[in-house]
Amino acid sequence: MLYAIISEDVANSVERRLAARPDHLARLEALRDDGRLVLAGPHPAIDSNDPGEAGFSGSLVVAEFDSLEDAQAWADADPYIIAGVYAKVIVKPFKKVLP
Repeated sequence: MLYAIISEDVANSVERRLAARPDHLARLEALRDDGRLVLAGPHPAIDSNDPGEAGFSGSLVVAEFDSLEDAQAWADADPYIIAGVYAKVIVKPFKKVLP
């Protein structure tokens, strides 16, 4: 089943994001390589593809996991959690309708 992992950043997370980004991306790439990743990306803090120092307000990952518990465990082990980038993470089932 698909699950949405919706994360909110702490204030001023840019430096923490940059430090943990390689490990964060490696986990996403592993999901992609397994054919389980639907989409992933950050939410710019301002209305711009390149928010610069404004940074990001959070992230969204939609991926396939065997259960809600598996999705939650994957989210809990994210390097952004460990680095203190995320203040809050919500994991919930997701039903893709379109496209």
